[in-house]
Amino acid sequence: MPFILLTAISAEPCPSLALMTLGTMGLSNTLLVMALLLYGAASVKTQAYFNKTGELPCHFINSENISVDELVVFWQDQDKLVLYELFRGKENPQNVHPKYKGRTTFDKDNWTLKLHNIQIKDKGSYQCFIHRKGPKGLVPLYHMSSDLSVLANFSQPEIMVTSNRTENSGIINLTCSSVQGYPEPKEMYFKLKTENSTTKYDTAMKKSQNNVTELYNVSISLSFSVPEASNVSITCVLKLEMMELHSLPYNIETNKVGRKESEQTKERVQYHVPERSDEAQCVNISKTTSGDQTIEETTLWLVAD
Repeated sequence: MPFILLTAISAEPCPSLALMTLGTMGLSNTLLVMALLLYGAASVKTQAYFNKTGELPCHFINSENISVDELVVFWQDQDKLVLYELFRGKENPQNVHPKYKGRTTFDKDNWTLKLHNIQIKDKGSYQCFIHRKGPKGLVPLYHMSSDLSVLANFSQPEIMVTSNRTENSGIINLTCSSVQGYPEPKEMYFKLKTENSTTKYDTAMKKSQNNVTELYNVSISLSFSVPEASNVSITCVLKLEMMELHSLPYNIETNKVGRKESEQTKERVQYHVPERSDEAQCVNISKTTSGDQTIEETTLWLVAD
């Protein structure tokens, strides 16, 4: 029977050693090992969002209905700094580290500590301890570890046409950016879709990290020749650990108009740079040759859907 109980509880750092010990120990020592296994609890993983509230659980089952007036409950971080302490039913802020004062709330019903205003630097390991105050001092009842990870949502990627694009060449320079996120993204790229194909453009991702908040800003850039005979949709993709973020598509619509003219050769390239990112952007390229030849005009509208 003791072997069945120990197999079900897998939180002991070295369960195989405990099982071997049972074979050579008496009943009293066996009960002691079982108590140690019950005292150590498996670590759980929790997540919280930047500037929000995270939860640090302590899955204590109070089967004996012990009053909190008999208990000493506290949480500490991986640096042994105390986040919260409940001493015999009353909060004891004297032992709480200054960085955690005013940031915690204890849920007595669920034995969970809520940590408010989560920052990136709060990620890491936490432990809760529950002791019973007895006539001979504190008796450990329960211990549990939590691994907290912190996330911050990146903004939706945004494509912008840079003002320093190359004139008279039909080349457009694009920049895509996303800000205020964590952890660092895995990849960022442009996806160019035409009527017949889809092409992925991998470019070097530029990143910067705020020294205070530790949040990331990322961006990529792309220069490409404007296609003359097809409609193009350009999307920016930000690949994170668990999901992808997509920008609104930028569409390039190409229209052709033919006509005749017997004038001298001329070439004109006109660019219109909007003041706002949501304004339609026009690239008008037209060529006229002398003689009785057809002139081809291409009007490109760059539209943010």
